Amino acid sequence: MKEKNMGKKLLSLLQANSVPVTFVLICAVCIPLSGLSVSYLLNEIVTRMGRNIFLILALLIPIMSGMGLNFGMTLGAMAGEIALIFVSDWQIWGIPGVVLAMILSIPISVLLGAFCGKILNMAKGREMITSYIISFFTNGLYQLVVLYMMGPIIPIKHFSIKLPRGYGIRNTVSLLNMRQCLDNLLAIKVGGVKIPVLTFLIIALLCLFIVWFRRTKLGQDMRAVGQDMNVARDAGINVERTRIISIVMSTVLAGFGMVIYLQNMGNIATYSSHSQIGMFCIAALLVGGASVEKASIGNVFLGVVLFHTMFIVAPKAGAAITGDSMIGEYFRVFVSYAVITVALIMYETKKRKVKSQMAQQLAQEQEAENE
Repeated sequence: MKEKNMGKKLLSLLQANSVPVTFVLICAVCIPLSGLSVSYLLNEIVTRMGRNIFLILALLIPIMSGMGLNFGMTLGAMAGEIALIFVSDWQIWGIPGVVLAMILSIPISVLLGAFCGKILNMAKGREMITSYIISFFTNGLYQLVVLYMMGPIIPIKHFSIKLPRGYGIRNTVSLLNMRQCLDNLLAIKVGGVKIPVLTFLIIALLCLFIVWFRRTKLGQDMRAVGQDMNVARDAGINVERTRIISIVMSTVLAGFGMVIYLQNMGNIATYSSHSQIGMFCIAALLVGGASVEKASIGNVFLGVVLFHTMFIVAPKAGAAITGDSMIGEYFRVFVSYAVITVALIMYETKKRKVKSQMAQQLAQEQEAENE
């Protein structure tokens, strides 16, 4: 009997964590096939952790408030890029440049976040697809500002970042003088693996902030709104305002995260850096075992390790198996979209199952009352 119960518990545990388990198996198969050394693999994973974790942590607050996966985090990424363009034009480099870019991104992120939050309040229950479309709409505005307004309307001094025609920003803006300034400060090497201590300290501070924030009055309000908006409204919580605040916070954090991401990369792909950020961050979070309605800091760290390990080893493994490294590229892009699709299907299936069970229970109670 105990063995059967243990078997059922193990099966239910595997079902609940099917996505992380699948990625563990993929990585276990691909790592030996890739032929990459342990030190190289660890260096790449640690670098990508420092580059991406802050961005993914920005997704946790909207999930807590019941707004699902915030594809609108791309708006914060755009704010971070605009701030870095200004900093690059003013030639303020290093840590001062990073700090200034973060400060400049705040008003832009707040404005875009408030706009996004108000739209999402009009589309309750459809927040994810709405935020996805909002990111496309805002991308159009971003292109207008960066391609046509920067130069004639918004002053840009340095010709090195302007297009030859005299206005608009070049496809690539160099951040070479700022490259990895956060990562190199206080960095240590352990067994040949470079650990960006300062970057991880900043990430740790954000983790502590999220843990603390969940216990505050506003954090508790967000959790109440996430569980049931009607009950929260009856309890005197301003549901619409609380939801807007959660999106604004997520957008501001995404702006900070984009600055950290781009200082690590050392350049801005002006018209494409932000385009896939939301998709890959959400995919990494889901790979870590998170769902549309529940996510933790642990899911973020596990997701980054598994998702980016797959990203590192898949091209080499694809080349070893098929002789064509592009197979690995196609595989990892396919998997990133597939993970999001499967997670959304599982969420909707579970939601409908719960509704069906509640309807059956209500029908049984009514029958009992009639008898």
